[in-house]
Amino acid sequence: MLPFKLSHVVAGFIAVLVGYTSSVAIIFQAIDRLGATEAQANSWMLVLGVGMGLSTLLLSVTSRMPVLTAWSTPGAALIALGTGATLPEATGAFLFCAVLLIVTGLGGWFDRLARLVPDSLANAMLAGILFSFGIKIFDGISSNPVLVGIMVATYLAMRRYAPRYAIAVVFLAGLTHVAVTGGFADAALPLSLARPSFVMPEFQPAVLIGLGLPLYLVTMSSQNMPGVATLRADGFEPRIGRAITVTGVFSLLLAPFGGYAFNLAAITAAICTGPDADEDPRTRWKAGVFTGIFYVIVGLMGAAVIGLFLVLPQALVLTIAALALLGSIGNSLSAALTDKTDREAALVTFMATASGFGLMGIGAPFWALLFGLIVRFALRR
Repeated sequence: MLPFKLSHVVAGFIAVLVGYTSSVAIIFQAIDRLGATEAQANSWMLVLGVGMGLSTLLLSVTSRMPVLTAWSTPGAALIALGTGATLPEATGAFLFCAVLLIVTGLGGWFDRLARLVPDSLANAMLAGILFSFGIKIFDGISSNPVLVGIMVATYLAMRRYAPRYAIAVVFLAGLTHVAVTGGFADAALPLSLARPSFVMPEFQPAVLIGLGLPLYLVTMSSQNMPGVATLRADGFEPRIGRAITVTGVFSLLLAPFGGYAFNLAAITAAICTGPDADEDPRTRWKAGVFTGIFYVIVGLMGAAVIGLFLVLPQALVLTIAALALLGSIGNSLSAALTDKTDREAALVTFMATASGFGLMGIGAPFWALLFGLIVRFALRR
């Protein structure tokens, strides 16, 4: 008997697929904004993939929980907006952010802060994050109705007769349709291993404050906080301080090569923390292991695998992500609205998160929790 299930492999692969296709374009924009060479760009993709893979493997194996890490997507967007910093100056800011992450993890204050957030609001925030991702399936319907129709029909049939293999078969059905219709005909995939390229950091106080500090703030508020909520929504209680410390250490080691910031994952983690990954919560950590393995492979293959991800129709990626997250969205919404006394506060949190707005450079999840806590305080005796 195999020590793992097919659902572990599928969940890990889908998590990596969603992680790359949903935000790799933002990484490319950040790289371009800093004026990186082609070798430096390949180094970024190498260390980001390997860094996410090794940190996910380390945290999942040692904690026996599906603790996934990711690159900081809002952090990449912040870099892409441009601050006028050179690549060496930005690298110094990345190291500054990494030190702040390590201090946060070792200090333990984030653990205590996270425990102050009621479960109803944490679940509402998670539901809002996943909901805004899940509804993009309807964008796929408008752009490629035949592909989405085939995948949805396959999903419904498999959920009725073989639910454990639903997502795997849906993905294969989508790939088959794309291949039959010639979707891979023009794919050009360079087969070469990426190599690290070191950048000597420069520490400019203005850049440390103007880029390093905001990078830390958006990573903590828009990534680590939802990441904790994702794990707790499915009954996992990780050592948050230790997890953040690990992401900070990986950021510190890999920043000179392009690993600008690592953090706890939320959307991709939800694919591995729910029952679709494994009916037994005690062995879902194996889905995290396969996620880590796939991340390392993608990082080493660099341009080839990323090129393959970019060739896939957007409708396929949006549909597989929405269907894989369907159960997590429903569970989070249900948990958020169970307590009638917190229902209005949870709804405010959910709507604010789903809106995707930002304020003062900080993403919606942080403000949504703040608004929800204000409403909860105002309405409770």
